Amino acid sequence: MAKTTFQGIPRPLVRTNQTFIVLSIILVVVSNFYWILLLPILAGLSGILFERNFVILIAKRFLKRKASEYILEYKSDLRFNQIIATSLLSASLIASLTHHPILAIVFAAFVFLAASIALSGFCVGCWIHFQLRQYQYRRQVKKGVH
Repeated sequence: MAKTTFQGIPRPLVRTNQTFIVLSIILVVVSNFYWILLLPILAGLSGILFERNFVILIAKRFLKRKASEYILEYKSDLRFNQIIATSLLSASLIASLTHHPILAIVFAAFVFLAASIALSGFCVGCWIHFQLRQYQYRRQVKKGVH
């Protein structure tokens, strides 16, 4: 029987990116210098647009084994998560620049919580992405389209 494989991102690289986001937000809170958010925003945008997140590319150099030997995370889930995180971090930066500090904190806090929870083992964005796909599937089935 043929072994089913998929192209994914090794979990240590995903965790490195999540840690980078969490640490960036902590630095923003401590320094009140929201421009720091440009780093995870740019990393996220490069990952979304070019599939080349520079945080992951740098961390990849430090893997001790071949990428395929790690637990792999689904690229579609990671892309979905990256779109949400990048959007919220961008909203946080824009809110800070337009003198809406409460909104800036709220947007950054959402990303901080999601990334922190993901580092603990539960991916909120993956769960939302799964629920969205289930909803879309149920709508198609209800219409009689497969």
